[in-house]
Amino acid sequence: MTWRKSTRSAAAGHCVEVAAAAAAVFVRDSKDVAGPVLEFGAEGWAEFVAGVRDGEFDRR
Repeated sequence: MTWRKSTRSAAAGHCVEVAAAAAAVFVRDSKDVAGPVLEFGAEGWAEFVAGVRDGEFDRR
């Protein structure tokens, strides 16, 4: 599995990393690579990303 983080990540290291598999997307804290990993179904992840792009989670 290949982990990657955003090219927009700050130097302070407050980042998450993602890895994709056939039916799931995994997310972990980049500062604790041996720590817990969250797993999301591919469909749920796609809906989340679409919501982010649409500004659904922006603070008002």
